[in-house]
Amino acid sequence: MKLPRAVRLVEVGPRDGLQNEKAMVPTDVKVALIDMLSDAGMPAIEATSFVSPKWVPQMADAADVMARIRRKPGVRYPVLTPNMKGFEDARAAGADEVAVFVAATEAFSKRNINCSIDESLARAAPIFEAARATNIRVRGYISVVLGCPYEGDVDPSQVARVAARLHAMGAYEVSLGDTIGTGTAGKTQALLRCVAEHVPIAALAGHFHDTYGQALANLYAALELGVATFDCSVAGLGGCPYAKGATGNVASEDVLYLLDGLGIETGVDMTKLRRAGRYISDHLQRAPVSRVARALDARKPLDAPA
Repeated sequence: MKLPRAVRLVEVGPRDGLQNEKAMVPTDVKVALIDMLSDAGMPAIEATSFVSPKWVPQMADAADVMARIRRKPGVRYPVLTPNMKGFEDARAAGADEVAVFVAATEAFSKRNINCSIDESLARAAPIFEAARATNIRVRGYISVVLGCPYEGDVDPSQVARVAARLHAMGAYEVSLGDTIGTGTAGKTQALLRCVAEHVPIAALAGHFHDTYGQALANLYAALELGVATFDCSVAGLGGCPYAKGATGNVASEDVLYLLDGLGIETGVDMTKLRRAGRYISDHLQRAPVSRVARALDARKPLDAPA
């Protein structure tokens, strides 16, 4: 089966990865991490989230982060904006791309953001309108597309309905998130075939969590169907709050190793990516979750001579 010649990686570690850290990560560390990821060749780095500090204290320094990062030409720095206040703050901070998120199940939507799916889409509508008027791109996230902690299996047609709504509203890309990591390769392809009947494959991205060790298999299954954009998190930052003790986001190093092995172009340098992962892991005082990073560290530590 023909695979994409090139893949666009969206690094989500600085936002999705760090937002659940209990200890506050200093702004200097966040800025340095983002700059290192830029230098590693990541084409898109989700920098922060403009959300109420009451709900996500870790992201309280969003404006400072955006003001201090060294923006590299050609690299995009999207930010999460859950409401219009977040959008206005993001625009004031110079964001040129924002992301909105909705869920694929009613139970998750109500537990996570205290509203129905339709209500969440209605809340997002003004953001799309304001973004169009100010030439800001909008990316859409859909949570729990392959399994919900409250409803179990998710009907692909329900995901397709939500994805179609986001795309019609103006999302240039819709990221399909396996939030609890229960998806398998077969279910991933069944989901994508269903969603692709309503949204072009070129406008879809994969966001796989590795809770059950299936993220890379699911990513490859998506590659087989032509998906060429994937979210990943350096050093595997980000746990899974719905499965205690489990890993969350698939590690960027592991994804890059797979793609490099397939001869698929990403523009990302493994050594520089590992350095970014080591930097943030050292700050958090724990080893990278990435199996590739750990294996390469054992074979050839980063401080070893070339």
